Amino acid sequence: MNLLWMFPRERAMLARVLAVALALVAARTSSTEGNLAAFIASAKSIQLADHPRFAATLAKIHEQNPVLTDSQRWELRYLDAWEASYNGRYVEATATYQDIVDHSGNPRLAAKSMGKLLSAYAFTKQYEKVFSLAGRAVAMLEASRDPDARYDLLNNLSQSMNFSGQPEIAIRYAQMMADVVPKDENMCRPIAAEVAARYSTHKLRSDDPLFTNGIAACEAVKDPVFTNMLWLTKSETLIEEHRPAEGLVILDRIAPSVAATNFHTALTSLTTQRVQAYYALGRDEEARLKALEVVGMYDTADIDVWLRDAYEVLYKVAKKRGDVDAALDYFKKFSEQDHGNLDDERARSLAYQAVRQRTLVEKVEAENLARKNDVLRAEQLLTKKSLEIGRLYVVLLAAVVLSVVFWLFRVSRSRRRFEWLAHHDGLTGIANHQYFMQAVELALLDMAERKAAGCVILLDLDHFKSVNDRYGHAAGDRVLQHVVDVCRSRLRSRDLLGRLGGEEFGVLLPDCTPEQGLAIAEDIRDTLEQSSITVDGQVVSCSTSAGVSSTLFSGYGLKQLRGDADAALYEAKRGGRNRVMPGMRASGTLRA
Repeated sequence: MNLLWMFPRERAMLARVLAVALALVAARTSSTEGNLAAFIASAKSIQLADHPRFAATLAKIHEQNPVLTDSQRWELRYLDAWEASYNGRYVEATATYQDIVDHSGNPRLAAKSMGKLLSAYAFTKQYEKVFSLAGRAVAMLEASRDPDARYDLLNNLSQSMNFSGQPEIAIRYAQMMADVVPKDENMCRPIAAEVAARYSTHKLRSDDPLFTNGIAACEAVKDPVFTNMLWLTKSETLIEEHRPAEGLVILDRIAPSVAATNFHTALTSLTTQRVQAYYALGRDEEARLKALEVVGMYDTADIDVWLRDAYEVLYKVAKKRGDVDAALDYFKKFSEQDHGNLDDERARSLAYQAVRQRTLVEKVEAENLARKNDVLRAEQLLTKKSLEIGRLYVVLLAAVVLSVVFWLFRVSRSRRRFEWLAHHDGLTGIANHQYFMQAVELALLDMAERKAAGCVILLDLDHFKSVNDRYGHAAGDRVLQHVVDVCRSRLRSRDLLGRLGGEEFGVLLPDCTPEQGLAIAEDIRDTLEQSSITVDGQVVSCSTSAGVSSTLFSGYGLKQLRGDADAALYEAKRGGRNRVMPGMRASGTLRA
């Protein structure tokens, strides 16, 4: 039973209290709604220009937990996703952007979210999703009538294409931005997008007018994030042009602004560039400390080009200091990052090709569907020929399936071929110069750690030019392949063989004394002298000179080992060719 009906006086008092409370709630809700509407309207202008104020206001609105309209709720979710992306929380951001695209029902907000979704997928290296969504984004671009949404979508298309390995396409989108700049904007972002894409083409110079024009435009609209990114790109270009002191001046000047914006990408770029500039200027200790700071900015499993550069400098500094254990550890991490970034570049290319193939398949399937409809109509008119039409459809379908399988096979075979060519000489099939040197340096670090002996052999064919001149380059190629076959037949399974260029070959003999190294080199020289090949009915033979160096006399540094072997090779050539000479240090004292 409701007791208030028994006490009219108390009931009237309670009614007055409720009326006051409701009035207070209504006033508070009205005030909050006004603040929220003003914040949403001004968000675009302060997101980058005054990010701390933007973040604080966003947090305060969530703290107040106001009653929102459906439109305001989606606008607030968009701002939450933007803030998450700004702070590197891309998984959280992509989920929210996708929800806005699929369910907001707001074409303007959906187009802007689609652009941000593309950029987030590019940052997180989900390249196949980028290329798959790009077509949908372009369709939104064509359908959108909102200038801000079109401008924002073009900006993100440029950015995502650049990060996904398609800078030429990114440049075109950046130039399209210049044609639709909103009234409250200027050329800051279009120029910044074009500079970023042109830098990826490796054709941008530090004196390009785009830098001056872009920085002036971004400073005019008081946009510190894009201003800093343009300065960072200019300083990185200066460092790559071997002008590290000039680059460092820029970094010191913009460091306070970068710290104030707290933009993760800019902070990482600034620190990485300091590493490169310090090392180029010979300030090894400062380079080492900054490189460790870069490493601390990443998680253990991260793969990134800036992280690779940091480990490379740490390896070089440790090697200079003679810290073999640290150098070996940093070299392994550098190699992991280097291979990871190469895999990332291949992933971009494969994702682009995969989406192109999928588009082709979908086009073929659409054409097949059209054919199928034609066949069905024909069956209605020509029932007597249904069997023949059915057989024709099966043949066409099989042809499509076979075509798809054939294309996928070619893509897979091309990928495996590219991976092989990255490490091997295309003519002889042995390690190329770069891969051989990397493998030798890693093996020497291992031997140094075990204090094991090893030898390096440099082979140079005698009078090889005369073979090309007399018998032709095809015969010369056959001779090089024959030399590799002879070397393989005389070397052990653990020995490393590589082509250093032209008619010069290198061999690393792990766990090998100087005497054994000389014997193996002499065995190769003698076997090659006694053998010959027949090319177009002509007998072609050749000989080789060799120089041998040993870690017992030259130490474990690749530069010294190669230099001593090269000096010995020169002595062999000067002494009449077709002979093996030990390194100049062979008669000297042993080295640790």
